Amino acid sequence: MTDLNAVYKSVLEADNAAVVICDPDHMIIYMNPAAISRYEKWGGEKLVGQSLLNCHNDKSRKMIVKVLDWFKASDDNNIVYTSYNEKENKDVYMVALRNEAGKLIAYYEKHEYRNRETMKMYDMD
Repeated sequence: MTDLNAVYKSVLEADNAAVVICDPDHMIIYMNPAAISRYEKWGGEKLVGQSLLNCHNDKSRKMIVKVLDWFKASDDNNIVYTSYNEKENKDVYMVALRNEAGKLIAYYEKHEYRNRETMKMYDMD
């Protein structure tokens, strides 16, 4: 039988977008390789085990806490559009991660780039 945890981790590890997962107390519990590279000048992998709130200004911290409170208020509250980054042409969301019972177990920031892919389709040579 396939180890689903290994599959899930592999999906995150292969993603080109930075993925930083935090527990409900804002502690960084996972960073994929893209995130480690992206946030290298702020500590990279050493950020794991640190509070995400320490990486943001007061305004951002307040919004992160507000979103987490909203996630906790209902099992149906699972994604919030937080910003558009014009420089990188991407939308940014906060996403709740829940267990089978619907309990909030973590959250992450999702980056959706709007740029058209430049790679050739099915270019395997």
